[in-house]
Amino acid sequence: MLPAGIGISFAILRAGVGFRTMRKYGFASGAAMVAALGVVFGDIGTSPLYTLQSVFSLEDGAIAPTQANIYGIVSTIVWALIIIVTVKYVCFVMSADNGGEGGILALTELVYRSVSQHKPWALALGIVGASLFYGDSVITPAVSVMSAVEGIGIVDPQLSRLVVPVGAAILIVLFVAQRYGTAVVAKAFGPVMVVWFGLLAFLGIVQIAAHPGVLRALSPTYAVGFIVSAPGLAFLAFGSIVLAVTGAEALYADIGHFGRTPIRRAWVYLVLPALVLNYLGQAGMLVDHPERITNPFFLMVPSWATVPLVCVATLATVIAAQAVITGAFSVSKQAQSVGLLPRLAIRQTSNKERGQIYIPAVNWLLFAGVMVLLVVFQSSARLATAYGLAVTGTFLMTTSLFTWYAATVRHWKPWRVVAFAAGFGVIEIALFSANAVKLFLGGWIPLTIGATIIFTMLTWRHGMRMLIARRKEITIGWGDVHAPVTVPGTAIYLHLNHDTPPSALETNVRFNHCLHEHNIIVRVVTSSWPRVLRSQRVTVDKVIGDGHITFVTLTYGFFETPDVPEALPLLRRAGVAVDDKPFYFTGRMMLVNGPNTEMTRLRKKVFAFLYRTQAQPVSYFRLPATRTVNYTSRLIL
Repeated sequence: MLPAGIGISFAILRAGVGFRTMRKYGFASGAAMVAALGVVFGDIGTSPLYTLQSVFSLEDGAIAPTQANIYGIVSTIVWALIIIVTVKYVCFVMSADNGGEGGILALTELVYRSVSQHKPWALALGIVGASLFYGDSVITPAVSVMSAVEGIGIVDPQLSRLVVPVGAAILIVLFVAQRYGTAVVAKAFGPVMVVWFGLLAFLGIVQIAAHPGVLRALSPTYAVGFIVSAPGLAFLAFGSIVLAVTGAEALYADIGHFGRTPIRRAWVYLVLPALVLNYLGQAGMLVDHPERITNPFFLMVPSWATVPLVCVATLATVIAAQAVITGAFSVSKQAQSVGLLPRLAIRQTSNKERGQIYIPAVNWLLFAGVMVLLVVFQSSARLATAYGLAVTGTFLMTTSLFTWYAATVRHWKPWRVVAFAAGFGVIEIALFSANAVKLFLGGWIPLTIGATIIFTMLTWRHGMRMLIARRKEITIGWGDVHAPVTVPGTAIYLHLNHDTPPSALETNVRFNHCLHEHNIIVRVVTSSWPRVLRSQRVTVDKVIGDGHITFVTLTYGFFETPDVPEALPLLRRAGVAVDDKPFYFTGRMMLVNGPNTEMTRLRKKVFAFLYRTQAQPVSYFRLPATRTVNYTSRLIL
């Protein structure tokens, strides 16, 4: 059985990762792999700290640490890593990049762009998946850091009272460090993760050498046997087994940061083997020492090594938090670019990589949520009950969208589509159901966060449509734009559309009674592609009054940062008359609650708040402050 189990595992591993695909894209440098380790794999790489402990602590020890249960559970964990992470994400989902960018919203764009019908359903799946990812992003830093710091309780039980303040201090440092960028964090954390995964493998090998029989758990027959012989216990265990695969979505979301190949190679050659060895090592130790189930990871080492292991584990869990924070930045920028969130102040932290960004608003909102959970729950065991629902919900959304993508874009044969959807769907529905029963034990937290994000995204999207429609109702037409005085120079007006005059232009004509010699109405749109060629950046839509007013569209990819002044040479190349130092005019609405019942008063207030607090056009579009005029006008919704 042992050779057969290892053979099956290796065969599926080869099929899952697709070595031919890796050769097609070339081999990544060791430095790229190390950098990817420092950001991408922190979450899934620290799961051995708490997964087995959580399984056997369910319902006050309902699952006894017998040899049959231990082998069955660890076999289920190993095959979850192979099937969900390696086969589904590394092989299939990561191949569905949108111009080099990944994540559930990038996948949503691929599907949305390819279908003519049912577009709202595609968008809905993406919104739900992204919202659940935010729930995961709040819980992961708290549970990861807590699980490592709790190791000091093994050294001295009286030190347990320091777990919360020490965890809070670590998280404060981490969130403050985000402003220095992903590249800096990755360089600092990458070598630490190399040591961490090496340590995981070493500790596992030591225990396996003492208990070689545990290698039999590599066979999927033990997982199947556990599920068939004790379906009730297996269903209960699924609620914590899912902790072993948390962080799988980060592999996909962070493609734009490091590329597909470094992530794939790091997973296959280092991360997966280290995780499997460590889980097997913990299982082997528990067979002979079931009393160590209180904290099997830290009890794998002698007492003198506990403190050093706690230190390394704490660094690794900080990196786990980093993985989801980075993913949250990526998802937020995509959501803003496709019109699901207001303009966000985004700082580019690398001159070489567009995907390496820092979003202050997202960073500090995550920080606030993490600190609240840390203070309220005060232990990783209690937080773990809230963990799985967001993860498995995101899994289901990704599976649904990829199935749709495979059918519409890849044109898979129907049997392949059905096999993919059924194969992964059955597994993930079982995991989701097992976590759904923990709804009132903490599972409501990610659902509440997700529901709040969904409400925010839909309110913003609907509110912007109302605002544009209302502007069309009350604004003057282009035929009524007349000014008795023409002043020299170029004025650039930023506006959402070309159907109505910008409010800033209306105000300029009404109060200053003048227009510039050349007026350029610029509409900035976001493409469904991550990046747009410079040659395709500028589109001259129409010209009226012998060049007196020119309508221009600037197109940016959803992973690009709009920079209007940088586009001036492209405007000249397109034949638009513009001087070297034009003046920029922007308009801002002061929204007032009106009688329109299309939205409730609450949603109108939320939309008004989002509109008022979004990033200012000067910073968002990189406009020069000394040559930018902002007009404010009142609008009743």
